[in-house]
Amino acid sequence: MTDNGWQAEELDLDGYLTRLGVPAGPAPDRATLDALHEAHVRTFTFDNIDVLLDQHPGVGMEALNAKFVERGRGGYCFEHASVFAAALERLGYDVRRHLGRVGDPATGTVQGRTHMTVEVVLDGERLLCDPGFGMSLVRPVALVDGAESDQRGWPYRVVGNGDGTWGLLRLREAGWELTHTTDELPVRPVDVVIGHHYTSTFPSSHFRSGLMVTKHEEGRHVSVTATTVTVRRPGEPTEHRELEDGELAAWLRALAVPLTDDEEQRLLARLA
Repeated sequence: MTDNGWQAEELDLDGYLTRLGVPAGPAPDRATLDALHEAHVRTFTFDNIDVLLDQHPGVGMEALNAKFVERGRGGYCFEHASVFAAALERLGYDVRRHLGRVGDPATGTVQGRTHMTVEVVLDGERLLCDPGFGMSLVRPVALVDGAESDQRGWPYRVVGNGDGTWGLLRLREAGWELTHTTDELPVRPVDVVIGHHYTSTFPSSHFRSGLMVTKHEEGRHVSVTATTVTVRRPGEPTEHRELEDGELAAWLRALAVPLTDDEEQRLLARLA
């Protein structure tokens, strides 16, 4: 039982593992951690649907358990990282939560500290877990300056900035792209509540202005907006095209987003 304010005990661990289809290992180990991370990003979508529907239940563990474990819904970083960290704590891993900034300061795209990641210290090694990003890691990467990791065909690199922050880069057609920068300041539950409140309610937050639904599938990563679909496959050109009329609903079903009929109708109406 944890007693650090994160309410990890509110997570239905057995239900979570069952939904992922991953049995808990006899003890915390790297193989189980890798399997949990990959199963998580293949099971739950990264999406902002509840934000657009003005029905977000918040980031308390009881609400997240109902949303992720009971319904099989996804969400965005604060939700994914909170659920994943709680599960790892319950399984006996040494877990630390971090906040970070999405974007690259060099291009003027950096945002506030509105991204959340999870660090695991295992056998003396620091590992970055990032289950709640649009193009998320498939498995943890070593938190070591210059460390590179092949993520099922997608190369990633970690860069230590020398100031207590860590950059995560993804290799794209034009070269290495900085996805986000994570810091090591202590994170408390109230920080997550505040970050979630801003991203879900501030009028100019990009989570309020358009649909984002992404998911890792076998051999591909799919990203759907209100008007486009993007499919990425390792080593192949990115496919990007406009959605046809009525196609959005079909993609929501294809990506196994378990919306009620009312939610789907309200979402389509909002986007129209």
